[in-house]
Amino acid sequence: MHIRFLGAAGEVTGSCYLIECAGCRLLLDCGLFQGAPETEARNREPFAFEPAGIDAVVLSHSHLDHAGRLPLLLKAGFRGPIYTHNACRDLCRIMLKDAGYLNERDVEWENRKRARKGLPLLAPLYTMQDAQQVMRRFRALDYDAMTDILPGTRVRLRDAGHILGSSIVELWMAEGGVRRKLVFSGDLGHRGAPILHDPTMIAEADVVLVESTYGDRLHRSWDDTWAELAGVFRQAESRRGNILIPAFAVGRTQELLYVMGQNFEAWGIDRWSVFLDSPLAIEATEVYARHWSVYDREARAARRHRGSPFALPNLHMSRTPKQSMAINRIQSGAIVIAGGGMCEGGRIRHHLKHSVWRSGTHILIVGFQARGTLGRQLVEGAKTIRLWGEEMRVAAATHTIGGLSAHADQRGLLDWCHGFSGRATFVLVHGEPEARDALEVLLRQERGPRVLTPELGSRLNLAALT
Repeated sequence: MHIRFLGAAGEVTGSCYLIECAGCRLLLDCGLFQGAPETEARNREPFAFEPAGIDAVVLSHSHLDHAGRLPLLLKAGFRGPIYTHNACRDLCRIMLKDAGYLNERDVEWENRKRARKGLPLLAPLYTMQDAQQVMRRFRALDYDAMTDILPGTRVRLRDAGHILGSSIVELWMAEGGVRRKLVFSGDLGHRGAPILHDPTMIAEADVVLVESTYGDRLHRSWDDTWAELAGVFRQAESRRGNILIPAFAVGRTQELLYVMGQNFEAWGIDRWSVFLDSPLAIEATEVYARHWSVYDREARAARRHRGSPFALPNLHMSRTPKQSMAINRIQSGAIVIAGGGMCEGGRIRHHLKHSVWRSGTHILIVGFQARGTLGRQLVEGAKTIRLWGEEMRVAAATHTIGGLSAHADQRGLLDWCHGFSGRATFVLVHGEPEARDALEVLLRQERGPRVLTPELGSRLNLAALT
């Protein structure tokens, strides 16, 4: 009974953990490595296991750093079921297809350059068809339902409160008379966040895999966060500029639309034109609207009063490239919510090209920015950036709205960990070393040696834990 750490160990992307129990092999997540080019190049490396020998996958949620290599897994020989929440399945259907489309498009552009230079052509990481094929392996589960998935292994999904359909995974395993319960946090949500419930508290476990993305920092209070957002809107209006918001298509976009609707007049949103410039985010918002049964009480009330809690009277959906390009002709009065969230791809890069050098532009950073990304450069105060080989001066004001994070902060992570009994061993994953190590110090003050920080590729004997 072992677990191997094959991604998101000392880093925040590539979530993938291999569990071997009773002759079966189970994957927790199968995510993309994201960030700098050398990091993303790891996605083309062979898996550290034989995919055809994997009996099942349990997926915590649909973000690509957790789900994005599933089509590759299928291409490499996997033929088992993928268990996840039904809302996660619906989001994966659009997110993986979109990732396949981007893979095909990017390789097509690259191959044009390579052909002119006489270089060998590249194949896409995976295609839209690959993404559609893997959806046939999905098996949808509801929260709180106990399900036998493999001999000796049962699973139950609990609400993680991170994005729609995100799950904390409870696994009960038995082998040779040894029984262990493993809990995988997935990505834990930020308590009090809009739309979704707070992360479910769990009391019993032998081993807990817990994320540590923000293990070294505290978020601003929600009141301060809303006041900060309101201040940015007022400041931008007074300077007659535009607001660019690089936002993750799933989760952050829906939260922004929701809170803007809830504060429509108080924040002066009614005096702007709001553009949702991302076909993926538009589709994801439609999925969010369908799965209202997992909303919290306030969001359900907003749905009753406003219809869709994401609708705004001045919201424009930009589905086509032509509609997107038209936005760049607007000099002021536009709030543009565009993918991608770390400014590494998507339409936000085109908007930055047209506006990052304008002093009236405001950039709102509303999500985690991994090392090596353009978004991280902006957060760290870069004076110039490069887009498509062109160096550009950064005259725009950048605002980092950290309190809007969909991840629990240090206090939230500790509070969730405190819910477990004293016998639980905690394994810190999904965090850069500084964040992980800061959380380790605080947890060790209470749990002593029952706190582990595995290295990439390391193996933990679950049966040996006492």
